[in-house]
Amino acid sequence: MTGRRDRAQLVLAAAAVVAVALVPAVLAYQQLGYHPDVTASAEYDAPLANAERVLERAVHEAGANVTGEYDWEHRERAVEATADRLGPPTDALEASSVAAGTAYEVGTNDSAARAWASEHCLAGPGRQFGTCRAVDGVVVQERAGETTVLAVAFDVRATTDRGSYEATLVVRVLGA
Repeated sequence: MTGRRDRAQLVLAAAAVVAVALVPAVLAYQQLGYHPDVTASAEYDAPLANAERVLERAVHEAGANVTGEYDWEHRERAVEATADRLGPPTDALEASSVAAGTAYEVGTNDSAARAWASEHCLAGPGRQFGTCRAVDGVVVQERAGETTVLAVAFDVRATTDRGSYEATLVVRVLGA
């Protein structure tokens, strides 16, 4: 009968060892902090911030490549070139997250561009640069007879399964 008793004690000891070995795994699982209100990605919570990051890169690249390429008299061509360069990134943004459940609509906002130009462009006899104009949502300024792209104003709408978010963003060209 002692053989059975020894075997039972051995089984109990093995079970205790296995239980002690599982304690770190259970603690690690509990520290993961799963909660139903926690979302899986930042884009889900901040779709407009995601759009702003994409537009900042696109505006900087487009504005930097167009600035200095056109005389002030040809500023409309500079605006068209800027819009042409912004087309692919905005199209990519609008198509990017549809499969993930976020749909973007992006368009320029001429009135926001005009308001930004009147507030941020220097005016008066002691100004350092020339005239500012907002053309089709793009703010340009005359500097040394050339057209400099300063900013682009956008209306952005992001639609997710949680709702619809809208914002008007004025994105500056870095260094302009």
